[in-house]
Amino acid sequence: MGIQYLHTMVRVKDLDASIAFYKLLGLEETRRIDNDGGRFSLIFLSPPGQENAAVELTYNWDGDEGLPSDSRHFGHLAYRVDNIYEMCQHLMDNGVTINRPPRDGHMAFVRSPDNVSIELLQAGDSLDPAEPWASMENTGHW
Repeated sequence: MGIQYLHTMVRVKDLDASIAFYKLLGLEETRRIDNDGGRFSLIFLSPPGQENAAVELTYNWDGDEGLPSDSRHFGHLAYRVDNIYEMCQHLMDNGVTINRPPRDGHMAFVRSPDNVSIELLQAGDSLDPAEPWASMENTGHW
């Protein structure tokens, strides 16, 4: 019996804000399904060249008032990045809060507009500790 990874699905409340956030991470839209009968859209985003590692954003056209408080999200999405400090600075420059800064040069956490936890991991060895990250405190939950 075989198994194949398909995607990770998260429900989103503000489709435009969510797409913009995942694009800041470097993901690209690879597929979109708009279902008139069910009144929902499915948007698939992946890192370039990695269409088999998709996140599916599910957007209900008539709203989703249970988000983000109904706990139908999950633990987190995780992405490996070439330079965690550069990625975190890029996200901060675009208004994203770094909830768990990469003090160790290896791991950071941020949250999407829909409160989905995103883990960022440094590719290869951890970077040497550097400011402002080394002394930055946690903000909120991650």
